[in-house]
Amino acid sequence: MDTKTVKDMMIPLSEYATVNETDTLQTAIKTLYHSQKILSCNEYKHRAVLVFDDTGNICGKVSPLDVLRSIEPKYSQFGQSAHFAKMGLSKFGLSNDFLHSLVKNYNLWDESCDSLVKKAKKRKVKEIMSTQQEGEYVDEDLSVPEAVHQFILGQHQSLLVLKNDKVVGILRLCDMFKLICDLIVEE
Repeated sequence: MDTKTVKDMMIPLSEYATVNETDTLQTAIKTLYHSQKILSCNEYKHRAVLVFDDTGNICGKVSPLDVLRSIEPKYSQFGQSAHFAKMGLSKFGLSNDFLHSLVKNYNLWDESCDSLVKKAKKRKVKEIMSTQQEGEYVDEDLSVPEAVHQFILGQHQSLLVLKNDKVVGILRLCDMFKLICDLIVEE
């Protein structure tokens, strides 16, 4: 494992689900579904869609949490802080009762789920995507142990892989997990 690099473990951009930032959420989900169908049985399915801008550069990602958050637009009242979203309110010692009161006080989910989904699927990807912070990028020549360290400290599900400051792939936590598990069971 010490000799493997991020480049050895990443999924190249050409093999990952991508959409343009001007596409709709519905297009992004259809693209995700299509990419999941073409994977072989033993691979972990893609759970996110990478987003590129009009210049062809990756500018964000639509994760499962972004999709769920997009259904109820009033979540934007809580702000878009990536740090806040990753930590979660319960880690601040807030009770479930308080969290439930937010739903009531902000009138969250006051429409049917079907109605909210119907509206959300027309939203542009750039409205709902997450943009990556500095710690969510990794160089393709970095060693796997260093990448694992970055996953652990940053609590990331994936890292965008750079070559000469351009995104060339994605390194997923599930693939790093499989590598470690394979090493554990190796005889």
